Formats: sequence, structure tokens, C-alpha cells
Amino acid sequence: MLRTLYGKLALALVVIMLGIGLTYAILSLAAARHHLAAVSQSFNRDLAGNLVRDRSLVRQGVVDAAALKQTFHHYMEINPSIEIYLLDQDGNILAFSAEPGRVVRTSVSLEPIRAFLGGDETYPLLGDDPRSLGRQKVFSVTPVPSVEGGIGYLYVVLRGELLEQVEEAFQESYYLRLGLWAAAVSLAFGLATGLLIFWAMTRRLRRLTGRMRRFRAAESAPMLPINAPATDELEELQTTFDSMSGRIAKQIEELRAKDAARREMVAHVSHDLRTPLASLNGYLETLQIKDDSLTPPERKAFLDVALNQGRRLAALIDDLFELAKLEAVDTEPQMEPFSLADLVQDVIQKYGLRAERNRVDLDARIPGSIPLARADIGLMERVLDNIIGNALDHTPEGGHVRIGLHQEDGRIAVDISDTGCGIPEKDLSRVFDRFYRGRDAHRGDHHAGLGLAIAKRILDLHRADISVRSEPGQGTTFSFALPVAATET
Repeated sequence: MLRTLYGKLALALVVIMLGIGLTYAILSLAAARHHLAAVSQSFNRDLAGNLVRDRSLVRQGVVDAAALKQTFHHYMEINPSIEIYLLDQDGNILAFSAEPGRVVRTSVSLEPIRAFLGGDETYPLLGDDPRSLGRQKVFSVTPVPSVEGGIGYLYVVLRGELLEQVEEAFQESYYLRLGLWAAAVSLAFGLATGLLIFWAMTRRLRRLTGRMRRFRAAESAPMLPINAPATDELEELQTTFDSMSGRIAKQIEELRAKDAARREMVAHVSHDLRTPLASLNGYLETLQIKDDSLTPPERKAFLDVALNQGRRLAALIDDLFELAKLEAVDTEPQMEPFSLADLVQDVIQKYGLRAERNRVDLDARIPGSIPLARADIGLMERVLDNIIGNALDHTPEGGHVRIGLHQEDGRIAVDISDTGCGIPEKDLSRVFDRFYRGRDAHRGDHHAGLGLAIAKRILDLHRADISVRSEPGQGTTFSFALPVAATET
């Protein structure tokens, strides 16, 4: 129980309430004593003066010792709560009503006496207790003629030793019970209220803890709903956990998808690397074994095949490295204004000989008012290379590949169309996947299937979308758009 947050809060509340109850009892006892002393001194302020007048203690200008002794005896019998002392003008004790041997002081301080006689009514006003060297009590005092000459004082301690013994016995019983009852009632009420409040407050924490345990125990991270905006710290914690768990679940799904893609990529890479490498090794081994028996044309044919396989292997490795570099987190395109129309013309010239060799018509339709585009010119050249090269590979003899540019909504749209075999509708969503390869009689199966994936990644870095439209037997069109470069004024 104490290992839970609720148990710890409950224990802390019990300790706090016990401390409050004990503090209340102590303060109540101290306040009661202070109040009783103030009331007693205020009520008996003139007691010393009344004693002098009523008992006729002063006769012919001096204190009557016999009358004083009789007064001591009388008040010890009828009012043992007071103690009477006769002081000289320096505060020395001349006589007293207490039992012999119980008075430990020979004098008392005159400062409280002078303050009392001066009219100070800040009660309780405490003076020295002749029965103790360190204790002070409330008193009443009046000046009287001293038997030794001069003015002395009749000093009356209002709360004598006997009264204090009775009060202490009573207080030890009454105030102790009062304090304990007050502490018990306060503790019971505060504890019940606090436990109820803590239970209500920790209910959401317990619920969140249950959600976290289920999340931890789940084999697959569940998508948890995100609650409404937080109104306090607990709801903010729950909302944060919901958001975090949803993000973790999404990341886990992404990791699984990437892991599946990685496995697929490894399988494809293994196949695509193994095929040209095996062919290359086979032809080289044949050349080594049959070198003496091969004619020069056969040797040249074997070397040409081996060289082509080596080039194919190098191209595949280059594509893999380029795709890995483009997918790096810190890859950013170097944006600059450039003429997209000139870039298209340069690429057409680059592929002109290949198009002529394949007997494919390669041209561009570019209006004269195309503005500058803003992009990474090197990466955009690679996009055009991959898409145009892909189109030439899929276009049979007598067909054509056309690049069109036009401006729309502040962007320059690029359309690359061919009259090739087209792409089946079921494969359109996969054309930009790594190692996707369309099957057609014209192209064969010698490419790696990374060109369109690289083009897609480059356009993603430019925050540009690429789309594809195709009709089997009619041709395919790839479309994307780049932003127009801002003109300087």
C-alpha cells in the first residue's frame, strides 16, 4: 500500500494532521495560560493596595509588623492562591507569607514593579517569583512605608505555588483531553476529507498507469486516442502520453515498413548484384580456360559481354549509393534560379544519339515565355535523365518521347510522355518503389529498377509531387512541377 502514490499521500496526510493536532493542543494550552494570567492580573490589580487599607497594615507612617504577620496567616488559610511579600525600597525581601525554606530569592527586580505602578496595562505583566530563580509570575504591588525608613513595597504574587500545583494537575487532565480530542477530531475529519480528495486526484493517475502497463505489455503498440486539450497537469500528462504513444505506434509501423522494405531491397540487391557478377565471372573464367582455343572475334565477344556486365554492376552500385545519399536525414538541395527550358534542351541533346539509335523521335515543346525555375539544377538534371531514359527504354521503334513545359499557378509544370507499352493499372502505385521493374518485351530485364525511385526522392526533397498516367498499349506520362524563381526588382 505504501509503495503506491495514494499510500504515500495518505501517510503524509496522517503525519501532517497529527502535527496539526499536537500544535493546536500546545498553542491552545499556552494561549489559555496567557489569557488566564492576563485576566487574573487585571482583576486583582488593586489587591495589594486593598490589603494595606483593609488590614490597617500602616500605622503612624510605618508597617505594623504584627498586623502584617496576622495578614500572612489569615490569607494563607482563606486564599492560599496568593503569596504576600514585604520588600524594601531596593527590592530586598523583608518578610513573606510562604512556608519557611521555600523562598529561594533574597530580592526581586524593581523594573516590573515600577512599570506596574507607572500605569502599564500590558497584561500579563510578569515579575520575579521569589520561589524560583528563573520563573516569573503575575503580581499586584503597592508602595508602603518601610520599617527601616523610606518607601518599600507590598508585593503580592497572584498565582502562588499551591494554585499552580492544582492548576497543573487540572490542566494535565483537562487540556490534555481537550488537545487529544481536538487532534483526534481534526485528524479524523481532515484525514477522511484528504483521503477522498487524494483518491479522486489519483484516480486519473491510476487510469493512466493502467494504460501505460497495457501499452508496455502489448506485443504491438496500439494507437491510443488523443484526448481533449488539457485543463490541468494530470490531463496534460495523459494527453502527452496519448500523443507519445500514438507517435511511438506510428514510428513502430514505419520501422516495420522500412524493415520489410530493407529485406526486400536486400533480396533485390542480392539478385541484381549476383546476376551480372556471375555473368562477369563466367565469361572471364571462360576466357582464362579457353584462351588458346578462342578466335579473336570470339575473344572480343566474350570481353564485350564481360565489360557490359561490369558496367551494369557499376551502374547498379552507383544508383544504390545515390539513393542512400538522397535518403540521408541531412540531405538538402542547393536551391538556385535556372532556366528549366535550357536544361531540358541539354538533356535532349544528351539522349539524341540514343534516341536515334533506337529509332525513337525525341523532342520538346517549350513556349518562349517560360520563366526561371528555382531548384537544385544538378538534381533536376538527374530527374530528367532517369525519366527520359526510362521512357526511351520502353518506347518501341517508330514511337516518340516528348517533353512539354507550361506555366500554371506560379509553377512550371513538366510533362514527359512516351508512346511505349504503358503500365498496367494495378502497377501504377508501385512504379516509384525501389527495384520495381515493368515487364515488357521491348525492354527486357536488364535494369535495376532504381531510376524512378531516385527521381521520386529528389522531388520529395524539393517538396514537389510527381504523378503518372498510363494506358497499356498507348503510352505513359510523368508530370511534376517546380516553383517559379522570385524576380528581383
